[in-house]
Amino acid sequence: MLRPLVPLCSVLSEKVTRQDLTSIRRRSHCPQGNTHGAVGKNKLKSSISSLGLTSSEMSGDSAAVASFAVTDYVVFALMLLVSAAVGVYYAWVDRGQGSSGDFLTGGRRLTALPVSLSLTASFMSAITVLSNPAEVYRYGANIGYYGLSYAMTMVVTSEIFLPVFYRLAITSTYEYLELRFSRATRLLGTVLFIVQTILYTGVVIYTPALALNQVTGMDLWGAVISTGVVCTFYCTMGGLRAVVWTDVFQLGVMVAGFLSVIIRSVVVQGGILPVISDSRDGGRLNFGDFDTSPLRRHTFWTITVGGTFVWISIYGINQAQVQRYVSCKSVTHARLSLYINLVGLWSILLCSVFAGMCLFSVYKKCDPWTARRVSQPDQLMPYLVMDLLGDYPGLPGLFVAAAFSGSLSTVSSSISALAAVTVEDLIKPYTKMSERHLAWTSKGLSVLYGVLCIGMAGLASLMGGALQAVISIFGIIGGPLLGVFTLGILCPMANSKGALSGLVSGLVVSLWVGIGAQVYPPSPEMSRPLSLTTQGCNFTHAESLNWTSGALPTQPASFSAASAQHTQPLLADSWYAVSYLYFSPIGTITAVSVGLLVSLLTGGWKQKVVSRLTLMKEDTNLYHLFRLVKDRVARRTGELDLATGREKSGSTNRAFCDVELDLTKCSFPT
Repeated sequence: MLRPLVPLCSVLSEKVTRQDLTSIRRRSHCPQGNTHGAVGKNKLKSSISSLGLTSSEMSGDSAAVASFAVTDYVVFALMLLVSAAVGVYYAWVDRGQGSSGDFLTGGRRLTALPVSLSLTASFMSAITVLSNPAEVYRYGANIGYYGLSYAMTMVVTSEIFLPVFYRLAITSTYEYLELRFSRATRLLGTVLFIVQTILYTGVVIYTPALALNQVTGMDLWGAVISTGVVCTFYCTMGGLRAVVWTDVFQLGVMVAGFLSVIIRSVVVQGGILPVISDSRDGGRLNFGDFDTSPLRRHTFWTITVGGTFVWISIYGINQAQVQRYVSCKSVTHARLSLYINLVGLWSILLCSVFAGMCLFSVYKKCDPWTARRVSQPDQLMPYLVMDLLGDYPGLPGLFVAAAFSGSLSTVSSSISALAAVTVEDLIKPYTKMSERHLAWTSKGLSVLYGVLCIGMAGLASLMGGALQAVISIFGIIGGPLLGVFTLGILCPMANSKGALSGLVSGLVVSLWVGIGAQVYPPSPEMSRPLSLTTQGCNFTHAESLNWTSGALPTQPASFSAASAQHTQPLLADSWYAVSYLYFSPIGTITAVSVGLLVSLLTGGWKQKVVSRLTLMKEDTNLYHLFRLVKDRVARRTGELDLATGREKSGSTNRAFCDVELDLTKCSFPT
């Protein structure tokens, strides 16, 4: 089996031109700086000598950034062109349909398959492509437990939230809050959603731009702006149908990008079993952690319980997802789209986890992050791509296209959802604009929100790891929103005073714990990053050596827990140290508890609620399944009245036939 070494090519000084590096790689057969075996190293040394470089010239803090080939740019540009072309196509097809409903919901005539793929792509963003593998690399593969969270989320969404939203045929999720509670609750929910989505979208735009900057050296803000402009273009041109079908295409690109990296890594490492063996020996297969402490960053319980709350707040009530499944042509198609989407979520999760295992297997003896070859963990996957796929024209471009596809699908979903809630919640109730004018207003809002999301990308660099930042945003804001929707759908006694009080209380508590955790990060004992080493590195730069811990490279080694105790408050090691995955349950439980208490104290138990605004037993598949089983049992035991289809209330003489003796349905001659 070939044992990959971290390349000497990657530590050349910036004085070496990219053309020289390309020449070195070709003469040494070193794929983008990767050298396999002694022969490659000797060829590399002779190539460096022929350029007249000394060892002092080869040292530097940053690795030389590899550049794209023409084929890589072609692959990347093709993905952008296809995405834009879909928007142009649906703008042409739907040119005669001028209503805002057609623009925002696709006319409610979409089928299950494209909607399910769009649901999968919407929140499987560049965070999944770049941050999930880095998470496995640093903390282990136990994020695979998200698969259980996905399953529970789809069941809860399909059985509780979907039936109510589909029956009401509403465009904005937050319209429900006014129907059930009050306009004030609706407006507060809308504002919170807008803030949440813009913050989230900023992270999603920034992450792939950072990856492209690492791989190609392209200007960071140039990449940010290009992402936002393309998304805004096809959202504005084609509406929801363009967004859905573009998501389908971009999901395929994401899978192809993952597979290219996984297949090449498996080939280099000599098969799947060595990758699994390396991950096991390195402690990455940590599926047996059932610690119930809420302070632990990732365990079985934090991921399955906390993760379920987070994903229910996304699939159950988030406008971007609800807008998709209520656009289906029937409730059956809507439910089916959720369960097909579950298969897609599992597939993407499996790819991202195994990609992280491949990442560790390749760099198990020489970590590029602690060796300062990359500046952030989210750059590890692009580094691996250029290390292993640099000599394969088009494949680096395919991976970057995959990362950008995840970003484009998510940003487009967010822009479409932001336009929908603004029109339905903030404009339509207060104006008398025609449907055509509302449609044009929706397009204008798409442009406006595209610009805002690009601007918010600047804050993403201040939020730390992309994965944790995104889930924290959804937990802090999405948790209280999930609580108030749960009150409305499941608690008939909840009134407007209780809902508003619960939403505000949940938001205050969530902000308290979320901001506290950001200001006073938990100790490494709670997050437990796994060990990384540079002992197998062949770097010439002395500062890159001797990093053998899982600590952040930016943290001073002399930092001690004793000095931290003098500056941190009493809650720093308890309340502020709660796992970020529990932000959402904390907000939800607070909102529901306070909401119920205030409702009961203000006479909520006396009110009468329209049944269509709450969950009815006939809405759930479990109810129909129970009735089906009960009827079959009754048929077999003879307890079912064949004339009425109901259970018999008394005993019947078995010598007679129920149907023949049903005289109420007979007509007699007069």
